[in-house]
Amino acid sequence: MLTTRYVTGAPNWVDVGTPDIEGAKSFYGGLFGWEFQAGGPEVGGYGMFRLAGRIAAGGMQVPTDQGQPAWTVYFQTPDADSTGKAAEQAGGTVLMQPMDVLDQGRMAMLGDQAGVPFGVWQPGANTGLEVAGVPGSLCWIELYTPDVATAADFYASVFGMETSEVSFPGGMYTCVNPAEGGPDAMFGGMVPLAGDPSEAEAGAYWLPYFEVTDTDATVAKAEQLGGKVRMAPTDLPEVGRMAKLADPYGARFAVIKSAQPGS
Repeated sequence: MLTTRYVTGAPNWVDVGTPDIEGAKSFYGGLFGWEFQAGGPEVGGYGMFRLAGRIAAGGMQVPTDQGQPAWTVYFQTPDADSTGKAAEQAGGTVLMQPMDVLDQGRMAMLGDQAGVPFGVWQPGANTGLEVAGVPGSLCWIELYTPDVATAADFYASVFGMETSEVSFPGGMYTCVNPAEGGPDAMFGGMVPLAGDPSEAEAGAYWLPYFEVTDTDATVAKAEQLGGKVRMAPTDLPEVGRMAKLADPYGARFAVIKSAQPGS
């Protein structure tokens, strides 16, 4: 499960780009109890969503002509420059060249072999999210991709990520973990786009999941706040009860009340 014990290839940051940061602040504050702390002009207004004082996500206002509203997942790297080169060698692209963010760290935006954008974060003073795996925080990520095997090869080449297959009612699921920590450090999965028509229409992307205490109540609250239900609450045996949502501006995410061991 995703934790704040970050190693190479593990998700260590997530942020939302939105055309209305004040609206996003209201939506996510009402949904997860987050408080938004805006940054200064030196960081372009980029700010932090905090859960009980701890950083749970980042966010910034992005004009629609500069990108669609979306959540972006970042992976830990010891060297953002080398990771960018590795991505290109594996068939991906560098969407934003590596750059220093004050003394906080070094970042880059990359695209995988299917064009899915993701970020890399080389920690400096900012070592990553301060909370994960508890209600109101990131707990899982999922890649929707046209070719799981090719995606697995790409992320293995770039980060050393490992994959494994697990069975569930209706088929198999590809789980992902960093090389360090093995399956016990599993943080996400990969899903073929063809297996989910609702996702196939929108295209390949990384989907962040946030832990909640009550999936149905969270979905109802999201609707009250102007969000959209993309997939109604659904039980996944031995996994939990999950739902797919979009915020009022179209940024996609999921929520889940994870099953407790033995439940």
